[in-house]
Amino acid sequence: MKKTVLLFLSFALLTGFNAISQKGAKTVSGKVSDGQNPIKNVLITVKGTEQNAYTDEAGKYQIQSSIGDVLVYSYTGLRTLEILVEDVTRTINLRMFPDIAELDEVVVTKSKRRSQQDLEIAFNTNPYLVRSAFGIIDPETAAFQVRVLPATSIQAVGLCILDVLRNEFPGVSIIGDCLEGGSVSVRGASSISNNQPAIFDVDGQIFTDVPIWLSPGSMERIALMSGLAARNLYGAIASGGVVVINTNVGNAYAKSGEIQDKLRLRDNLYQGDARTQKVLLADRPTYYQEIYGSNSLESAKQAYQSFVDRYKNSYPFFVDAYAIFSDKWDATDFAETIIQENYKVFDGNPLAMKSLAFNYEAQGAYEKANALYKEVFLLRPAYAQSYLDVAKSYRQVGAYKKAASMFIRYDYLVQEGFMQASKEAFSTLMDRELNNLITKQGKDVLPDSKPKSYLLEEDFDGTRLVFEWSDSEAEFELQLVNPLKNFQKWQHTLAGNEATIRDEKLRGYTTKEYLIDGSLNGDWLVNINYMGNKSLTPTYLKTTVYHNYGKVSQREEVMVFKLGLKGVNQQLFRVRSSGKVAAN
Repeated sequence: MKKTVLLFLSFALLTGFNAISQKGAKTVSGKVSDGQNPIKNVLITVKGTEQNAYTDEAGKYQIQSSIGDVLVYSYTGLRTLEILVEDVTRTINLRMFPDIAELDEVVVTKSKRRSQQDLEIAFNTNPYLVRSAFGIIDPETAAFQVRVLPATSIQAVGLCILDVLRNEFPGVSIIGDCLEGGSVSVRGASSISNNQPAIFDVDGQIFTDVPIWLSPGSMERIALMSGLAARNLYGAIASGGVVVINTNVGNAYAKSGEIQDKLRLRDNLYQGDARTQKVLLADRPTYYQEIYGSNSLESAKQAYQSFVDRYKNSYPFFVDAYAIFSDKWDATDFAETIIQENYKVFDGNPLAMKSLAFNYEAQGAYEKANALYKEVFLLRPAYAQSYLDVAKSYRQVGAYKKAASMFIRYDYLVQEGFMQASKEAFSTLMDRELNNLITKQGKDVLPDSKPKSYLLEEDFDGTRLVFEWSDSEAEFELQLVNPLKNFQKWQHTLAGNEATIRDEKLRGYTTKEYLIDGSLNGDWLVNINYMGNKSLTPTYLKTTVYHNYGKVSQREEVMVFKLGLKGVNQQLFRVRSSGKVAAN
C-alpha cells in the first residue's frame, strides 16, 4: 500500500497537474437551460481545442473530452461558464444566467489611471473602490496589493469587525473578541518578529484600537493593506497593516435620496421559513420512507430486501440503508453487511466512497473511514482535499504522527510549486488543522526534521463549524442565523460565487469553515438551500462541530445530511451556547 501511494504521488508531481490527472477520452452529456426552459444552440467547446458541440431544441448535447479538460459553455447574452472535467464527470446539466456583470467590469477596467474627481463619481457604481484618509484607492491601479470586501459580501451576522475579518480574510491574525476588544495584524505569516497590530481607517479617521463599537450592518466596504504597503501612506504606525472601513453613514458620495441602511437593503432578518428534517422526510425516496418507517428491525430488513434488486447499482441507496440501520435501529453489524455485500458499487468511485466515509465517521467507525479516505487518495493524489481527509482521518484513529506528516507534506508540495496554494481559505484551514493537532497532542507529533517551534498561537476561541461535501459540482446556499435572528448566507453557486468554485475545482477541495466566538450567547441555527450538482445523484454534506475549540475540553461532533431536494431552505441543526448540538 505504501509503495502504491508513493508511486501515485510521484506520478502526480512529475506530470505537474493541479487537481486532475490526464486520462483517456470520455463522453460528457447533459442539458442546458435557463432554469425553466431548454436553450438551443448553446456552444460547448473543449477549451484550447477545436472540439465543440451545440445543444439541440431540447437543450441536450454530447461532447468528447478528457479528464482535466475545461468545457466552455457560451451563448449570446448569457454569462459564459467554464466547467472542469473530473474523474467522475459524466453528466453536466447546466443552468445559464444573464450576463449582468459585464457593465461593472467595463467600469473597473475602462481607465487605468483616474483622477480623484473621476473616482468620486465612480465610487457608488464600483464596489471595489475604497475611501481612505488619503483619498480614494483603486485596487486596479494601486502600486500595492489591496484586498477588498464589497458590501454584498459583508456578513451582518457578527457583532463587530473582528467577526467579519475572521471569517472573510484568511491569513489575517486576529486576537480577542467583540466584547473585550483585541488586535488584528495584516503583516503576513512570514513576518513572525513583527507583533505590531494593524490600525483602522474608518471613513478617513484613524484609530489604533479595534472599533468594536461599529456594527457590521453599517459597513459598506472593507479593505486590507499589509504593513509594507501601508507604511508608504500611513507611516510607521501602520507597520502591522491597515484595515480600511467605509460605512454607509460616512459615504460622502451618495446620490440624492439613496437609501443608506444597507442592512435593511439586505433584509437579513430570519423569518423562520426553513423546513425541518422531520418535515422533509416526506420528500425522501420511497425506499427510505419504508425502511425508516418500519415498526420493527425485522420489517425494516424485509423492506430493504424488497428494494435491493431495483437499486443494486445505486450507491446512495446503500449509503442510506447503512445510515438508517445504524442510526434508527442500532444494527451496525447488519448495516456493515449491506456495505460489504455491495461494495462493488463503491469501488473506484471517489464520490461514493467519500459519501460512505462521511457516514462511517458519523457512526464513530473511524478505522473504516480511514481505509476509504486512503483509497480516495490513491484515486486523487493531487487533490488538496485528499490530504486534508487522510490527515484528519489519521488523527481520528490515533495515528497523530502520520496526520502531522500529511499536513506537512501538503505544505511542502505547495511551497515547492508541485501543488498550487488556494486563493481562498483552504490553506488557512490546513494550517489551523495542523496547529490544533499540535496544540492537543504535543509537538512530538512533528517529524524529527521539523523544528518544534512549528506551533503557532491560536487566534480563535469558540465554536468551529467545518462543512465538507462529497460532490464538487454541488451548488447551495449556507445560511447561519445568530441568536438575534440575523442571518448571513454563503453562496456556493456559479451564479453568485463562480471564482470560488473555480478555485475549488482547480485545486481539488470541497470544504468551508465558519468560526463562532463567544461574543453572542444563545442558539445559532444552520440552514441550507440545495440547488443540485448538475446530475441526478444526491450530494452528501458532512458537518463537524468543534466545541470549545483549542481548549483542553475541545470535543467534536460529526453529522451527515443527504441533499437531494432542490430549492427548499431546510434546517440542518442548531448550536447552543451551552455546547450542545440539536438536529432539526
